[in-house]
Amino acid sequence: MKDTLILITREGMGSAEPALQQKLMGTWLELLLEGGKLPGAICFYTDGVKLAVEGSPVLEALENLEKKGVHLILCKTCLDSFGLTEKVRVGVVGGMGDILAAQTIAARIISL
Repeated sequence: MKDTLILITREGMGSAEPALQQKLMGTWLELLLEGGKLPGAICFYTDGVKLAVEGSPVLEALENLEKKGVHLILCKTCLDSFGLTEKVRVGVVGGMGDILAAQTIAARIISL
């Protein structure tokens, strides 16, 4: 799956209450880690950037993914818009150009 890119644009999965959305995202990330077949990159934009900042319930899973070589790219414009740039705890802050570059080299894109 190294040629796969995951797009995370929400603070969780689905359209249920926020706590359930975040729980589902946490479970998905943990199962991804356990499965051993990791994507090359995960891009976070819009509300998705909130998962990579202090206080995020999935921060530990994201840290573990990064340690295993998954490139985590966070949208700078989105972070700035939410006032979260100083609270980033995992990944690299990039621009839409970085996200576009990751998309163009990916053989497969999965959007959550």
